[in-house]
Amino acid sequence: MQKNNTKLFSDFPPVSTEEWIEKIKTDLKGSDFEKKLVWRTGEGFNVKPFYREEDLEQLMYLDALPGDFPFVRGNAVKNNVWHIRQEITVNDVKEANNKALELLSKGVTSIGFHLEENISFTPDSINALLSGIDIEKTEINFEAKNSYNKLIDALIPVLKPNTSGSVNLDPLGNLTVTGKVCFTIEEGFDFAKELIEKTTQFKEFRVIGVNAKHFGNAGSTIVQELAFALSMGAEYLSQLTDKGITADDVAGNIKFNFSVGSNYFMEIAKLRAARLLWAKIVEQYSPQNKEAGTMCIHCETSEWNKTIYDPYVNLLRTQTEAMSAVLGGTHSLTILPFDIFYKEPDEFSERIARNQQLLLKEESYFDKVEDASAGSYYIENLTDSIASEAWKLFVEIEDKGGYLKALKEGFVQQLVNESANKKRKAVATRRVNLLGTNEYPNITEQVSSNIKRIKEYDLKAEDTLVEPIQLFRGANEYEALRLATENSGKQPKVFMLTFGNLAMRLARSQFSGNFFGCAGYRIINNIGFDSVEKGIEEAKKTGADIVVLCSSDDEYTEAAPKALELLKGEAILVVAGAPKNMDELKAKGVEHFIHIRSNVLETLKMFNEELTQRPARRSGGH
Repeated sequence: MQKNNTKLFSDFPPVSTEEWIEKIKTDLKGSDFEKKLVWRTGEGFNVKPFYREEDLEQLMYLDALPGDFPFVRGNAVKNNVWHIRQEITVNDVKEANNKALELLSKGVTSIGFHLEENISFTPDSINALLSGIDIEKTEINFEAKNSYNKLIDALIPVLKPNTSGSVNLDPLGNLTVTGKVCFTIEEGFDFAKELIEKTTQFKEFRVIGVNAKHFGNAGSTIVQELAFALSMGAEYLSQLTDKGITADDVAGNIKFNFSVGSNYFMEIAKLRAARLLWAKIVEQYSPQNKEAGTMCIHCETSEWNKTIYDPYVNLLRTQTEAMSAVLGGTHSLTILPFDIFYKEPDEFSERIARNQQLLLKEESYFDKVEDASAGSYYIENLTDSIASEAWKLFVEIEDKGGYLKALKEGFVQQLVNESANKKRKAVATRRVNLLGTNEYPNITEQVSSNIKRIKEYDLKAEDTLVEPIQLFRGANEYEALRLATENSGKQPKVFMLTFGNLAMRLARSQFSGNFFGCAGYRIINNIGFDSVEKGIEEAKKTGADIVVLCSSDDEYTEAAPKALELLKGEAILVVAGAPKNMDELKAKGVEHFIHIRSNVLETLKMFNEELTQRPARRSGGH
């Protein structure tokens, strides 16, 4: 068979970027190209609606292969191998060991042991904890409340030269989220130096953690999380090399722990940019081996966007987050069980979390391709943009004297708080959707009986050295509002008084039901009424607490004042929409309007407050 070397589409002339833009502007019919199609991200840069090969010309690292400096394309030179990690809280050594063995038999390749304060650190206890575990084939990681020195002393007789894993000593991270430390920061750096010296023979075992995940879980931007992570890493490099540890040994002992959120492509690009910038930072310390600049990354699915209402949606969130982490080239990954935010995870939720990663390996073959996103015009440009913005912020922190000084000055907290407040507002106004919580809630769902604990965040730390950043979930306030309704024993009734224009009344009724459902109110839907009078009459029969007028703007002119008069204060009147004559209606006593620009959370809080102050209503049937 003769080979055909004809180039596909050779009969078509090339189209320039300028021609594309002119065609788009024509289709926009006069609308501003920049305003309509350029995405202005919260990360400090713009994203274009399309990218072309020419957009890669300024990227200098594209010729590097996986495993080559500056490691943008990953540390591995063959395939995309990552460790499937699950976490175990260790209250009892024997129980924890049994659980670890069970997890390892089901596909897990990495264990994170979280040692509680009652666990003694001796070679015997560590031996018992690791009994039956092949520590030459399993990554083992430890996190303790304190006493990392004792932990290392207990580990050294047990570890083998090629054991891979880590202990998560991170005095800077601890200071960041608690505002205080068990020892001085200087002592923390001394402990880190001592741990490095004690474990020098274990080349694959790292003793310093940079817990950048705290920033993501406090509502920071992706750029901030990356810049602060790099700054913390650079602080450890600077402090420990000053104490006589080589740059190779310091960098080789740091593990970066990132959160990974739902911004799919951005999170992929974040990890690629992280490796690029870390390699450049380590290079400035003149390591003997360029491989010292490889970044060891552990990812954990975000806490910030998880919910206790409609919790199975958390599975969808963690799945895309896991894909971002894996495609971004993480070394290991923990998927948090979907129910961890309101109870101790059970066997089912842990199995699902584990299988989510197994599916990516065994059925989707994510581990068979190195840097699958390489060459994507979009992701390569995101990588470059995130790297550029993170580097600017990193340099700004360095100009302030480094991470520790910037934290003490309050600079880090200020930026995180600004970002967190923007995210809070975005959730409150539903510009950021948390399905099942602030959008499309299941109003029949009751969760209070299922809640064993809600993960608490210390919002009022006292006797602190610095102001801590505040960890929180975006759904917290909505959940508190709905739980208050659920636990009150009285579910307010919201009656949809639909009439007039068919399309408008249906659309506004659906919007309003979704709106008030976020507070757990009972929604009473109706097909439609011939008149406002009949609607009000039926609303009173049901014992409605709130009556929502759903129709067109024009019909509100007469209908809203009439409905208010007929209700006679027996229920709160709400108009669905933002009619042009809103001020006129307000002058006639119509106080409440809900629409797409409403702050849903604050509005619902206001209705909750008003309902508690109203006289008890008689019960009605429907």
